[in-house]
Amino acid sequence: MPTPRTLLAVPLSLTLLCLSTAASQAGPAPNTNALVRLLVTRGRAPAAALLADDSTGSLGAPTGTDRTDAGTNHALGTTAYAQAGPGISRADHFRAGSITKTFIATVVLQLAAEHRLSLSDTVEQHLPGLVHGAGNDGRALTLRSLLTHTSGLYDFTAVTGGTVHVSPTQAVRMAVTHPPADRGRFSYSNTNYVLLGLVIQQVTDNSYATETERRIIAPLRLTGTSFPGSRTTLPSPHGRAYATDGSDVTDLDPRVAGAAGELVTTLADLDRFYSALLGGGLLPPHWLREMLDTRTAHGSYGMGLFPVKLPCGITVWGHNGRISGSYVRTAATVDGRRVLTFRVNTSEIADPGLEPALLAAEFCPRIS
Repeated sequence: MPTPRTLLAVPLSLTLLCLSTAASQAGPAPNTNALVRLLVTRGRAPAAALLADDSTGSLGAPTGTDRTDAGTNHALGTTAYAQAGPGISRADHFRAGSITKTFIATVVLQLAAEHRLSLSDTVEQHLPGLVHGAGNDGRALTLRSLLTHTSGLYDFTAVTGGTVHVSPTQAVRMAVTHPPADRGRFSYSNTNYVLLGLVIQQVTDNSYATETERRIIAPLRLTGTSFPGSRTTLPSPHGRAYATDGSDVTDLDPRVAGAAGELVTTLADLDRFYSALLGGGLLPPHWLREMLDTRTAHGSYGMGLFPVKLPCGITVWGHNGRISGSYVRTAATVDGRRVLTFRVNTSEIADPGLEPALLAAEFCPRIS
């Protein structure tokens, strides 16, 4: 969702988490822990927390420390937790924004694997007459182009600011009053995933929320994850959410984003989902490779996921999510064995350089 590039000094909290398969905990790695403290100072967050897991058994131990000596079961993985400042909980529910797109893309790819649709299908085949006007033509757009943000469709949230509730059909009609960007080039647009939500409903006779709950949320036991529909309040427990001007926006109609960003979730659930997805638990191998193929978007985006190459040469996969009062980022190794999720309870981190620094500190090998 679009937000200003700069932040005012607003109440801000941040949590970072990586999925644990074990109950044991160990202290966070020094580099990452130092960055948590920086998120409170340079990032203007009054509170910050870290929860990190590495199923390979290497995360969370200080450089040069043997995992066994640290009291960690290598096979089960390690959880590291640290917190700076009050007012944050690792169990909080929050709005995940565009991280919803990874869930929606997974459902679409599952339907493709079941031969219920094809990525080469046109939008017109599934939603006749909806994408038309100002140079937009659903007959020329494929589902692949929606998944990869190469359709050129205008982003409806550039009109609504991500704060006005519109129905999916209204969102699309709003978008197609604007001429498209160059088709075939990567141009991120929330309109693409609103359309994919409508395609899921057309193919299955169920809403995107129902299909995602049935196919992903229930099987993975993501007990803190939901599509709230018109519910404006967050489930308990939860903290407060703030707009960039400091106003409290904890209560929000999630229909401002729909299939492009409606999801409410927890840190643990996001890590479980991305670990399962990249570990091959939700898609057959061919379709997971399709999801990670960035050639259509010229290296910028796969399908509901995007890669980031870190300075050490390691590439991590994930997505971010931004909605009024919440910024979330999940990154993971391509096998899903190491996963990191962080969130702030406003729309931006004051210092954008802290995010790549944190990813590098978490995923790059440390030299003793």
